[in-house]
Amino acid sequence: MDFMTILNSILTFLVEDIGVGNGLKYIGAGLAVFTGFAAAIGEGNVAAHAVDAMARQPEMAGNIRTTMLIGQAVSETTGLYGLIIAILIVFSA
Repeated sequence: MDFMTILNSILTFLVEDIGVGNGLKYIGAGLAVFTGFAAAIGEGNVAAHAVDAMARQPEMAGNIRTTMLIGQAVSETTGLYGLIIAILIVFSA
């Protein structure tokens, strides 16, 4: 199958089977959930750099760990906001 055939079948499904409004609603909710992937990548990056910093300066491990946890908590809220927005989109009228 080529790309245009797949795209045509997806659009046909969205318009005829689900309805345009509902189909786009679910696509929007799916895009909102992708914020969780970005948050996970960011948290992994922060943790990797924190471990690297602790290996270079072990005496600063307490301060680095505290800063890392605060940064990861802020990053995690981004993913949670995306999930909440996706739930609101799906269950809205």
